[in-house]
Amino acid sequence: MCFSASASFASGAVLSSIGVLSIKKVAHRSDLFFATIPLFFGLQQFVEGILWLTLTNKIDVTWQQTPAHIFIFFAQVVWPVLVPYAFLKLESDKSYIKLQQTFTIIGTLVSCYLAYCLFSFHVEGTITGYHIAYIQNYPVSISKFGGSLYVIATIFPPFFSSIKGMKMLGIGIVISYLVSHLLFSDYLVSVWCFFASFISIYIYHIISSMNTRFIPNTSLNPNSALENAESLKQL
Repeated sequence: MCFSASASFASGAVLSSIGVLSIKKVAHRSDLFFATIPLFFGLQQFVEGILWLTLTNKIDVTWQQTPAHIFIFFAQVVWPVLVPYAFLKLESDKSYIKLQQTFTIIGTLVSCYLAYCLFSFHVEGTITGYHIAYIQNYPVSISKFGGSLYVIATIFPPFFSSIKGMKMLGIGIVISYLVSHLLFSDYLVSVWCFFASFISIYIYHIISSMNTRFIPNTSLNPNSALENAESLKQL
């Protein structure tokens, strides 16, 4: 997290726990990718906690490059693919599936390009005030264009979902991005990941609500319960 090592580890523990609970709530395999998002955010926060320790000389500084690269890998390689793909796997409405497929293709292209940059150019983290700034010497020529595609892949999917509660999740992500961009532009990668990670807790509520999709409604037909019982006896 963008404040201290202890805060990063604490948030990592909370998010990982929420992620595990979300996974346990999964009723369909296709929901699993969506349910794992809080868990991955938790792991990302743990990694940034380790980076804090290296930057403050509390553990061997020779470890510094590793957590910096892992954090950026989550932020710029995992999320552009995982987010749209998770929404694609959830979707059953044909009118939205093609859009989610488009977002997934865009995210995959962005992810591949940023993965190339991550392993080809210098990347490091540095503490400025109470935040970690990530220095990335990527080519400037297409950075703005790539940034726009990144936003499309990670922010647009919730707004094009037929599942209840997704638009609220999308609004939270947009607000977190605008606040991070306007107030913490020099620390955008770290701060936005922090805000987005806690917004991801809402995923547990969505997953829990989605379980009702698979529960048959027998309240209107009292004979259906008896029919189900008889079927079980025959088995």
